[in-house]
Amino acid sequence: MTTAAIIVAAGKGERAGQDMPKQFALLGGKALVAHSALRMTAHASIDHVLVVIGADQRDLLNRALGSLANVTVVEGGAERQDSVRNGLAAAQSLGCSHVLIHDAARPCVSSAVIDRLIAALETNDGAVPALPVVDTLARGEGVGLGDPVDRTGVHHIQTPQAFALPAIINAHQRWTGSAATDDAQMARAAGYGVALVEGENALAKITHPADFARMEALIQSNLISRTGMGYDVHRLEAGEELWLCGVRIPHDRGLAGHSDADVAIHALVDAILGALADGDIGTHFPPSDPQWRGAASSRFLEHAASLVAARGGLIDHVDVTLICEAPKIGPHRGAMRETLARLLRVDERAVSIKATTTERLGFAGRGEGIAAQAIATLRLPLKGQMA
Repeated sequence: MTTAAIIVAAGKGERAGQDMPKQFALLGGKALVAHSALRMTAHASIDHVLVVIGADQRDLLNRALGSLANVTVVEGGAERQDSVRNGLAAAQSLGCSHVLIHDAARPCVSSAVIDRLIAALETNDGAVPALPVVDTLARGEGVGLGDPVDRTGVHHIQTPQAFALPAIINAHQRWTGSAATDDAQMARAAGYGVALVEGENALAKITHPADFARMEALIQSNLISRTGMGYDVHRLEAGEELWLCGVRIPHDRGLAGHSDADVAIHALVDAILGALADGDIGTHFPPSDPQWRGAASSRFLEHAASLVAARGGLIDHVDVTLICEAPKIGPHRGAMRETLARLLRVDERAVSIKATTTERLGFAGRGEGIAAQAIATLRLPLKGQMA
């Protein structure tokens, strides 16, 4: 099974009351579409993530996702069905056998829901998350209350919706009705069986301004603050490049190490892993593994950020202190903050970089090496995943 997640994010979302399409509005400190993209890219069973956007929305998406890897951008169409079809064609070109079709307006998709959907595809052509309707249903007669409606067997249908790729492509090709509200009804109309799996309340769709406030409150109520610390040292050697905070610094010597030896990023990665209680940088990227020889440390930081996203967490703030006599950090501080913010997919105001010396004491004072300290403050769900 090779699975692509198609995130449909090409609409205008005018009812949401935002000053931009709602999928790019901020929720919990990051764009709505970024929540789904981060969780999909972090899931081990999803091989490709396709984000379908409008023709004029690429700049908005770039700002929303930053340097998030393994995301393919697909241009959408006039209607949702057209956008989904474009996403399906892209998934087919990638050789995928199965797809998850998800609305960007449902930001809090959990790995548990994805697991249930993928398991259901082993024996079904399609599967959708659903919640039984528990409220009383009634018809409206003008402004008055009408007859009750039997809610037996009635469900709220959510996304992502999962399908065998040939089945859902065929369903789209055969659909002759008016605009479908979701892909599952198209699959069912084409004769394919669609299973129901347990959905989640947090998968409710954001449509109106009040929905943003409700989801923001839900996110905040499920998060607890965690702090981690990191420290690293590398020696300075002639003939090496000097990388600090993902920026190449002109200097007569560089830091030596198995990767590019970016001491600041290494300390920051350890700080994030510490807040996650998930080992250290050597656990995730062993120096004995030849694949990391000379690797850009930016990859390590992006990995750490993806672990936070996979847990449904947020990076609130990071603070890095560089300890060295030379080079001077001040002229490069702006580029360093910008680079770390991009790698972490956070606002630049959430990144602090400072520098100090040891008054010529110790190895740093003698110019033998550079040390770095880092603190990362995260907010993580109380039980590891948004419920």
